Amino acid sequence: MPATPAFSRSLLPLLALALAMMLGFATMGSFGTVQEGAKAELHLSDYTLSLIQGLSAALPLALFSIPIGIWVDRHNRVRIMIVLVATFVLGTVLTAVAQSVALLFVARMLTGIGTTGALTAALSLCADLCPPTQRGRALLVVNLGKSLGQAMAFGLTGALFGLFLHGGAPDWFWHAAPWRSAHLALALLGAVFMIPLFLLREPARHEVAASTHAPFRVVAGELWARRGFLLPLFMGQVSVVMADAAAAIWAAPVLSRSFGLRPDQVAGWMGTMIFVAGLLGAIVGGVSADWGQKSGRRGGLLIGAVIAAAVGIPAGLFPIAPSVPVFGAALGLLLLCGAVTGVVTSVALTVLIPNELRGLCIGAFIAIAGLIGFGVAPTLVAAASSLFGGESHLDQGLATVGAATSTLSLLAFFVAMRRAPATATAEPI
Repeated sequence: MPATPAFSRSLLPLLALALAMMLGFATMGSFGTVQEGAKAELHLSDYTLSLIQGLSAALPLALFSIPIGIWVDRHNRVRIMIVLVATFVLGTVLTAVAQSVALLFVARMLTGIGTTGALTAALSLCADLCPPTQRGRALLVVNLGKSLGQAMAFGLTGALFGLFLHGGAPDWFWHAAPWRSAHLALALLGAVFMIPLFLLREPARHEVAASTHAPFRVVAGELWARRGFLLPLFMGQVSVVMADAAAAIWAAPVLSRSFGLRPDQVAGWMGTMIFVAGLLGAIVGGVSADWGQKSGRRGGLLIGAVIAAAVGIPAGLFPIAPSVPVFGAALGLLLLCGAVTGVVTSVALTVLIPNELRGLCIGAFIAIAGLIGFGVAPTLVAAASSLFGGESHLDQGLATVGAATSTLSLLAFFVAMRRAPATATAEPI
C-alpha cells in the first residue's frame, strides 16, 4: 500500500479544497443577504422567495446527495470536485442574470448541488491525504473554509452589494442591479479559486474493505452490517442539525418579539458570532477527534461529540434568556457545540467506515440531516409554540425544541461511541 503523505505535505491540497468550499458556502448563502433587491426588481412575493430559498436547497439534498456520494466512492474525486465547483459557479452566474422565477430557482438549485456535492468529495479526499490519526486536523482545515464561507455569505456579499450600490467600484457588469453585480463578482472569485484544483492529484484510497467497484449488493451488505454504529451516529448529528437549524431560522424573530430588536441591529454581531462559533467549533472538533483516537479507547474519537452534545442541552435554552448578552452567549455556545459534533462526525465517517462507503455515508448524512433539519425543525418549533399558547410563545417553543433535540443527540452519540468499530475494516460490533 502506498505511504500516506505526512500532514505538512498535505497542507497545500487541503487549503485548495478549503478555498473551494469557502466560495461554495458563500455563494450558497449569498442570495439570502441581497434577496430584497431581487424581490423589488422581479416583483417577488415572500412566498415565492421562501420557495426559492427553501425548496431549491432541499431538492438537491434529497435528489443528488446520495448519487453524488456513490459517484465519489467509485471515480476520480479531483475531477468530480472540479465539475461540482464549476456547477456552483454556473449557478451563481445564472442567479445574476435570471429574469424569471423559474431560472432563479434553477440557479439556486445548481448552487446547492455544487456546494453540497463538493463537500462530499472534499471530505473523501481529506481522508486519503492524511493518516487516520491526523484526519481531525485535515477536516479542520476544510471546515474552517466552510465556516468562513458561511460568514462571507453575510459579510462579503453585503459588502459587494454596498460597493455596487453606492458606486464605489467600476461598472464592471453592464449597469446590472447591485444584487446581480454582487453575484457576478462572487462567480468570478469562484472561477479564480477553482484554478488550484487543477493542480491536485488523486490520492490513493486507503482502508478499503471491498473493491471501490463492488456490486451494490456488497456495498449494501457492508452498510447493513454497520447499522449498530451508523444509525445512532446519524441520529446524534441529525438532532444537532435540527437544533442549529431551528436556532438559525427563529433566533432573529425571537430577538424582535422578546427584545424589540430590528434585523439591522443584530446582523453584525450575529454574523460575527456565527463565524467565531464555526471557527472555534472546527478547531475543538478536529483536535478532540485526534486526541480521542490517541486515547486508545474504543469509540474515543466520539468523546468530543458526547461532551459537546451535553453542553448543548442548557445552551439550547437561549431563547428564554433574560437579556440580549446572555441570549447571544448561549446561542453562540449552541452553534459552537454543533460545529464540534459536525467535525467529529465527519472524522468518524472517514476513520471508522471503509473507503468504498464513505462518500455514500457522507451523502446520505447530508441528505437526511438537511431534509429533517430544515424541513422538520422549523415546523416543530411552530407546533411547540402553539402548545404554549401561540406565536407569542415562540421563545418557549424554540427553547423546548433546542433542549429536547440536544438531549436526544447526547443519548445517540453515547450509544454510537459504545458501538464504534475499532478500525474502518474491522468486523462491526
